[in-house]
Amino acid sequence: MSKLKQLQEAAQAAAKAARETAEKADREGRALTDAERTEYDQHMAKGRDLLEQIKVAKRDAEVLDQAKSLAQEIGGYAVDDVEGQKGAGTPTQRVKNLGLEVVSSPQFKSMMKGFTNSDGTVRIPDRTQVKSDPIRVKSLFTGASGTSAGAFVTPEQTGIIEMLGRRPLTIRDLISVRRTGSDTLEYVRQTAHTNAAAPVPEAQSAAAIDGTTVTNVIGGLKPEGSWAFERVSTSVKTIAEWVPVTKRALADAAQLEDLIRDELSKDIAEAEEAQILTGDGVGENLTGILSTSGIQSQDFDTDVFVSVRKAITKARTVGRVVPNAVLMNPLDVETVDLARETGGRFYGAGPFTMGPRTLWSLPIVESETITAGTAVVGDFSKAVLWDREDTTVTFSDSHADFFVRNLVAVLAEERVAFGVTRPAAFVKTTVTG
Repeated sequence: MSKLKQLQEAAQAAAKAARETAEKADREGRALTDAERTEYDQHMAKGRDLLEQIKVAKRDAEVLDQAKSLAQEIGGYAVDDVEGQKGAGTPTQRVKNLGLEVVSSPQFKSMMKGFTNSDGTVRIPDRTQVKSDPIRVKSLFTGASGTSAGAFVTPEQTGIIEMLGRRPLTIRDLISVRRTGSDTLEYVRQTAHTNAAAPVPEAQSAAAIDGTTVTNVIGGLKPEGSWAFERVSTSVKTIAEWVPVTKRALADAAQLEDLIRDELSKDIAEAEEAQILTGDGVGENLTGILSTSGIQSQDFDTDVFVSVRKAITKARTVGRVVPNAVLMNPLDVETVDLARETGGRFYGAGPFTMGPRTLWSLPIVESETITAGTAVVGDFSKAVLWDREDTTVTFSDSHADFFVRNLVAVLAEERVAFGVTRPAAFVKTTVTG
């Protein structure tokens, strides 16, 4: 059996042993023990070491094959012939071919000297590792140089344009979305409610009590409740962005127009999500959920689980809603996912969870828009976004001197209004100590 074959079988055995150790813990639904972790690491380290030996053995075999092939082509006296040409001192200005340059190098001569017989023939025994010092080759044609073979290489345009990527947008899918045809909207929300409902006795005459002449009627009075309302007004705001582009670029790059449309629309959507949650209501900003007067708050208590549970209670008992989501930053969701018992078991389903995450039976919604350390528990249907105009993208050269400079302004904008119809339905919760 060849050395390469032996190395390959040993590496496969090490990889198999490591895999079996990990699969055993996986089948039993537990983490690796310390002993299993040590055994796993040892097998993996052995496998990686054998892999490096296999790579070296393959390279040695390739060198051997190349040397054998070259020796067969140049014949038994090829080295002497080259030495004779050089010894004659004949000056030549022609560029040597690669084979001649290699066999005339001192490194190649030194390597082949050990395989040259007394009669001048060259014989390399089978399974012999052949290795020479690095041979410097001049005038080598290379595809990496623009003045060599690289000048003949024509790049292939794949059509792939890879952007930087964007954060997922989730909040718009949680809230209520409606349409409007006006620039100003009003809605009424209740600010107070006194429930005085109670059992009421039937009305009676006074004669039924003292036997005298009836002069009045007693009992039967109904208790009076109390409600208070307020009218809330919100106005439509514009979220917009534009970029300049040359007409030549739009004409030469067929994909550019669609790319600009798509990216500008996504920029608007990201700005909209930030406004829904954190808009401060100043100037042309929307008044977001966290800036709405009347939302509740829950301080950190013990850990993220206790804090969120107490926020749920506030939403139920004060906000009078059934919360439908917990909005959290991905870093806080990671804390929830990795929480473990003293014995090392995950509180949740661990890395093999299926389906959406939940916390106290509420869906966990991840959003990078919310600051780490803060969560929002609530009924998100009590926040309403009114679409006045959907996102549109327009092109125009009617900006400054764009017409004479062959420039085009690409503008994306949308017009929306936003309001929280029941502020107490939301609880801003601190989830880190």
